[in-house]
Amino acid sequence: MKLSLGPLQYYWPRQQTLDFYASVAAMPVDIVYLGETVCSRRHELRLDDYLDIAASLAAADKEVVLSTQTLIESESDLKALRRIVDNGNFVAEANEMGAVRLLAEKKIPFVAGPTLNIFNSQTLALLAGMGATRWVLPPEASRELLAGIMAARPAGATTEVFAHGRVPLAYSARCFTARRYNLQKDNCEFKCIDFPDGMTVKTREGDEFLTINGIQTQSAKSYNLLNDLSDVRSHGVDILRLSPQAEGTGSIVAAFRRALAGEAAVLEGDFCNGFWHGRPGLELIRKAA
Repeated sequence: MKLSLGPLQYYWPRQQTLDFYASVAAMPVDIVYLGETVCSRRHELRLDDYLDIAASLAAADKEVVLSTQTLIESESDLKALRRIVDNGNFVAEANEMGAVRLLAEKKIPFVAGPTLNIFNSQTLALLAGMGATRWVLPPEASRELLAGIMAARPAGATTEVFAHGRVPLAYSARCFTARRYNLQKDNCEFKCIDFPDGMTVKTREGDEFLTINGIQTQSAKSYNLLNDLSDVRSHGVDILRLSPQAEGTGSIVAAFRRALAGEAAVLEGDFCNGFWHGRPGLELIRKAA
């Protein structure tokens, strides 16, 4: 089973981002997803920068995939999407149907990202027919749902499952981080750069509930399938996706690599895995039911 590092969901300063991906070259991950998937206003790095990073990671024997934006809202977003589709060197991860259409028209194989909402085998078959050679299970899907899809999985389609990180739950045209500071989205002052792992939202009782990340809503707890790996493997999953975070990504990758090798591995933190077990997402099920 391979390990992938998903696209960076947060807005980090340019040098922090460059330093992070320089460290990724030495991490025991097989696949690295690059690109801005959340908000087109995040301009610390441009596509040319990601292409340079991609070349460096490819030289370090990583498979590189360029991820597309989840919400396309302007002609400039479309221009950036077309450049990713036509980059000529790296596979693209399509995160909305406009990207799927462009890739299918050009007959370019692609990865069907988690925001395409593949919840049944018919959807997967449709996307495979359009050129998808890999698909990512939506993070909120259960193992039972996965089993049903895998029973009719198209030949040659590899399966990737989100295994660690704050779960991306929803996207909106409105920027919640800007709203928190009474700012308009088009004049947001790039406030999300001040929150390298997003802004935690608490209930009135003081319990951590959600994470705000610009236009994206995430879980407050990190999803963690480290202790469910034998169950995940039994479902025929090919790739585990780990999501970058501001601190400790290398330790997370190392723990999963040890666990896949059959060695003891432990991660400390306040985790959840409810979705995998068909339970509310914020729950932590300590043993497979």
